[in-house]
Amino acid sequence: MNKKQDLVDWLTDHKVSEVEAIIPDQAGIARGKFMPAKTFAAQGGMRLPESVFVQTVTGEHPEETLVSPSDRDMLAEPDLSTIRMVPWANEPTAVVIHDCREMAGKPVDIAPRQVLRNILALYDAAGLRPVVAPEIEFYLVKRNTDPDYPLVPPTGRSGRVETVRQPYSLDAIDEFEPLIEDIYDYCEAMEIEVDNLVHEEGTAQLEVNFLHGDAMALSDQMFIFKRIVRETAMRHDVYATFMAKPMQNEPGSSMHWHLSIVDAEDGANVFSGPDGGESPRFRHFIGGLQSYLPHVALLLAPYVNSYRRFTRYMAAPINLQWGYDNRTVGLRVPETGPQDRRVENRVAGADVNPYLAIAASLACGFLGMQEKLAPSEPETGNAYRLPFALPRTLNESLELLEGSERLRALLGDRFVQVYAAIKREEQERFFQVISPWEREFLLLNV
Repeated sequence: MNKKQDLVDWLTDHKVSEVEAIIPDQAGIARGKFMPAKTFAAQGGMRLPESVFVQTVTGEHPEETLVSPSDRDMLAEPDLSTIRMVPWANEPTAVVIHDCREMAGKPVDIAPRQVLRNILALYDAAGLRPVVAPEIEFYLVKRNTDPDYPLVPPTGRSGRVETVRQPYSLDAIDEFEPLIEDIYDYCEAMEIEVDNLVHEEGTAQLEVNFLHGDAMALSDQMFIFKRIVRETAMRHDVYATFMAKPMQNEPGSSMHWHLSIVDAEDGANVFSGPDGGESPRFRHFIGGLQSYLPHVALLLAPYVNSYRRFTRYMAAPINLQWGYDNRTVGLRVPETGPQDRRVENRVAGADVNPYLAIAASLACGFLGMQEKLAPSEPETGNAYRLPFALPRTLNESLELLEGSERLRALLGDRFVQVYAAIKREEQERFFQVISPWEREFLLLNV
């Protein structure tokens, strides 16, 4: 198969005039180039500096970059399975996600897609295939052009601002029906497999559930979905935010992942035994999540703001207990039949890079099956009443990730060094900012 010719044929068939050539960086932000379709087809990809993967969310480059002194170019090659039309563009425009290689052909080991691909290769070598289904929450908020002011809910169709929590309310969803209809239309046009949408506990907080499928494909969809939601909100004169904790007195926003593992040959769920009951691998997988998730918390809670979400009794887990159909635990096992047996990882925030969050979760479960780790007894009560067992600060998560030899080996030692350097730089930038709390309580009192 001639990939370049396939690309040319696709662009021609869809009468594409412009192409958004993108890659997800460490924050899950789309980086890349916008170019004429003819130029893109002739090149068959693009070149980008490796330092695109070594920048903070504020655009800074930490000193300990571990990138070559010359900041060498990477060759970004389009993954044709990701090519889609951009439905809101004025001219026929396509978007395509790229994989990155060194000029000698070796995959760039610090690229988030490559980190996930390496974890999936471990499962493939063991004759296994992960099946995942994400759920993501986000807030709609009034346009906020001055960061000194807190976020507030937007005005709905009724002309009123939502002031009380409306979980699962259809009337509350109808307040933003035009925006939601556009999200659905854009998702359909971009082949994003949305299952359903509900109003969550927060004011103007929505949750979208996705159909289960391949881990890489679903990560690609989540990456594109965030762009769809933000773009749609802008077109309706509001903002959409995936911050983990955007408002002080409201619940945080999560990105839950439902995880199951099937046999690569016959598709049977290996979490269930021949009799339909739980298999040893199911318990070992949970044991791995309980043992190792604290060490990858930095990939599930990547910013200082992320740790504000882990608040007792605020609809977010504070520990890694597991239980059957128990939404107070970090690891929930829904009531299902044998073929659908799965575990829901409820730790990740909506602010994560989806490729890294699912790679981290699957790495922990893989180690649990490999090491035959036993989980705790299932929790039947309210896990919010139990002690915290997740890191409380970004610095604690940094130390846990850097100190885990097993996970550094799976995720890639250079990736861990680069990611930790980025997070350390972001933390330093945060501590340079004086907060309203400090001005309110310390200015005249100390």
